[in-house]
Amino acid sequence: MTPASDTLRTALADLLDGLPPKAAAQAVDRLIANYRGTTPTHAPILRDRSDVVAYAAYRMPATFEAVRAALEAFADAVPGWSPASHLDVGGGTGAATWAVNATWPGERPVTVFDWAEPALALGREIAATNPELTPAEWTRARIGAALTFESTDLVTVSYVLGELTAADRASVVTAAAAAARAVVIIEPGTPDGYARVIEARDRLIDAGFRVAAPCPHSAACPIVPGEDWCHFSARVSRSSLHRQVKGGSLAYEDEKFSYVAATRLPADPAASRVVRKPQIRKGQVLLDLCGPDESLHRETVTKRHGPLYHAARDADWGDAWPPPADED
Repeated sequence: MTPASDTLRTALADLLDGLPPKAAAQAVDRLIANYRGTTPTHAPILRDRSDVVAYAAYRMPATFEAVRAALEAFADAVPGWSPASHLDVGGGTGAATWAVNATWPGERPVTVFDWAEPALALGREIAATNPELTPAEWTRARIGAALTFESTDLVTVSYVLGELTAADRASVVTAAAAAARAVVIIEPGTPDGYARVIEARDRLIDAGFRVAAPCPHSAACPIVPGEDWCHFSARVSRSSLHRQVKGGSLAYEDEKFSYVAATRLPADPAASRVVRKPQIRKGQVLLDLCGPDESLHRETVTKRHGPLYHAARDADWGDAWPPPADED
């Protein structure tokens, strides 16, 4: 864990101290039902502090890990760069803001936009535990066509597009492309979430952006719509609230997510990307890859490949392939 993730987990644990476990679990159940709905939201789902505390404790760790995974893939493609400013659209309690800080430590101007004032208030409260995030501005705004952005280095839009109408989704992505040097969009790792990411990816490319991650290219996605979808997985440590609501004995769960990271900066995307969990067999590893030739293919790495075989055994879903030469 990074210092930022440790600080975040401590802050979230402190929040739950004053909230009855049953009330927290009931709030989480209701919020999950709302977020799984298919109708775009026209009123804030997070109504009061109890809602927001329950949501933050339950969802922030997963959102943080998914966004951080996407940002780390982007950072690998633009080595040596770090954002001088950050705009978090629909940021709620600030999970993406924390993920940016974990990826590129340091203080920078940050603005978080969200419609739910209780979420912004709690985000500000949690951020006060991290000195590098205390200057962040938490601004109430309707996320949609009327929202305007000032110029910034980085815009993140995480787990937001599914709450918007098609017109508002288009407006938000277009505004982000006009304002930023880099845009990172994260959605749930479902077929619908992937479809929203692909729609945003196309819009960013049309605006002159190049895809830095996860794709090895900026051409059309080779996945046939309706047959599969591109998504990845981030390991999340389960909190006591997770275990209370979901049950189960595992100390972790896996957050599935889809994303695109695009930029106007010079970028060096992965040569190929591992797009499924590697299959380790006796003496060989099967890697499903998205390649630079706009194709999906399987590569078999065996012991005769020497150091590359050991790298394949260590490869994870979402990793670049092959690994850098110093990791072979």
